[in-house]
Amino acid sequence: MKWAEISIQTTHEAAETVANIFHELGSSGVVIEDPELVNSYLTSGVWDYSDIEQESNTEIVTVKAYLPVDDQLDEKLRNFEEEFQQISSRGMDKGIGDMRCREVQEEDWASSWKEFFHPIKVGQYIVIKPSWEEYKAASDDLVIELDPGMAFGTGTHQTTAMCCRALEEVVKPGCLVFDVGTGSGILSIAAAKLGAASVQAVDLDSVAVRVAAENVAINQVEHVVKVAQGDLLTGVTGKADIVIANIIADVVIKLIVDIPARLKENGIFIASGIISERLSDVAAVMLEHNLLVDKVIEEGGWVAVIARKGGC
Repeated sequence: MKWAEISIQTTHEAAETVANIFHELGSSGVVIEDPELVNSYLTSGVWDYSDIEQESNTEIVTVKAYLPVDDQLDEKLRNFEEEFQQISSRGMDKGIGDMRCREVQEEDWASSWKEFFHPIKVGQYIVIKPSWEEYKAASDDLVIELDPGMAFGTGTHQTTAMCCRALEEVVKPGCLVFDVGTGSGILSIAAAKLGAASVQAVDLDSVAVRVAAENVAINQVEHVVKVAQGDLLTGVTGKADIVIANIIADVVIKLIVDIPARLKENGIFIASGIISERLSDVAAVMLEHNLLVDKVIEEGGWVAVIARKGGC
């Protein structure tokens, strides 16, 4: 399958807004290349080896999105350019706006980044291991074997790692979990390995649904995790003990309206993919909808929020 890789240079301030524009256009996935984040990985020892040099200019953030090459692509690109030009009217610095577009084959993209993806322990127990690498597990490790393909999720980003640590805190044996926007299925698999009895994983993108189902099978948790295509909570049934959404702030805010009705009493909502500057916006909407913030986890300019459904 052919994809169009659209990349645009913007600022830290506008990166999430740009990502949201791509999301609204139906992008299969968005990659934010943040030089500050790359530098932090290079100095932290997360990567065993890398020949990437530290970036000296950390002000320019590159946002990349992947759209299928079809008869709708030209219109989507025009819509993106219009929306991008409007960012300044919202009081944000949109940056230089240098945009490039190139065609990529799915198999080429899916293999090009593998040299940078190595086993990593993201929580007290959870280890993300690429399917093509060896890892000697400790006795208490919960190893998730992963082949993300085009589903955009390796577990190495702070937002996913924070979600894994949040799940380690709140998942109890026998609980029901909804994973909204599952991507490559990491968080659903983590919940299953932590003892959840049932996990409903949904994603709007058919590629993510396929890849997540494959990763669920690789990790032998098909009896717990069911993957389906759906738009946020429209893809799940019943009420959950835990709902988790690692998306972006604007989508989380839209989702919050429907969360209380889909949580059991004292149920927990974990939201991530939120830049620190948007925490107050998300927390305010949570409060409006009777979700009480229990804990905020912050790392590298990103936050994850653990909130609990309050009483009537």
